[in-house]
Amino acid sequence: MKNEISNLVDSYNLGKSSRRSFMRKLAILTGSTALAATVLPVLNDNNLTAAEKKQKAIALIESMVTYPAFTGEMKAFEARPEKGKKFPAVIVIHENRGLVPHIKDVTKRMAAEGFLALAPDALSPVGGTPEDISNVRDLFGKLNPEETTKNFVAAVKYLKSHPNSNGKVGCTGFCWGGAMTNNVAVNCENLDAAAPYYGSVPKTEDVPKIKAPILAHYAENDDRINAGIPAFEAALKANNMKYQIFKYPGTQHAFNNDSNPERYNEEQARIAWKRTVDFFKEKLK
Repeated sequence: MKNEISNLVDSYNLGKSSRRSFMRKLAILTGSTALAATVLPVLNDNNLTAAEKKQKAIALIESMVTYPAFTGEMKAFEARPEKGKKFPAVIVIHENRGLVPHIKDVTKRMAAEGFLALAPDALSPVGGTPEDISNVRDLFGKLNPEETTKNFVAAVKYLKSHPNSNGKVGCTGFCWGGAMTNNVAVNCENLDAAAPYYGSVPKTEDVPKIKAPILAHYAENDDRINAGIPAFEAALKANNMKYQIFKYPGTQHAFNNDSNPERYNEEQARIAWKRTVDFFKEKLK
């Protein structure tokens, strides 16, 4: 039942069902409308910041910045180590909740590993991520997909010329951000590395456009996303691309999100994170 509920929540968060339909189906799975109402808050992210628990003891410089993009100025959270001048750069792309505290925390963790880390707010064209994200899906629905991809490609350009960048740029993202990471890899020839987490795969005909090496992370129990892996891997192989694909045992979609106790898998998240950091340190040096 846990997997059925998780898949139902994913479908709702992606806008594939109305709230009324979602709650009706959730009530069927849990046995009652009242129980469904108590389960829902646990299933959704609580957005608690875990920086104090997860970051290394390293001083960071962090701030909200803007950079020029296709639709205008993009808001972004930026962090880097206090000591040092030039760092390999990594774009961190949020889930379909927007630029919430959890993603800022992940960005700080990346910075603590020795990177110049940037987390753009995809919702910048519609005013940015609101404090109350209960209706954030409606804002995502207002975004133009092609323009949104171009806004993230612009982040690569921004970091390539950033005074604190060594000129090498990688990209990672989670869920919606994993799919966007794949889109950036398809549409940006000078991206140096990409590490998508459980993101929808690109179209098979677009795979040959990818120039960056790929490190892709997937949950074991994530039927909707995993259905695309065989064709994606076949296309990567057919085009002699550098890639690694890992599927993590006992995990669900969003297993890296430590602000979501229903989904978080500490052991497997730690393994995936180390692989991601090592990958970027190798490819962006």
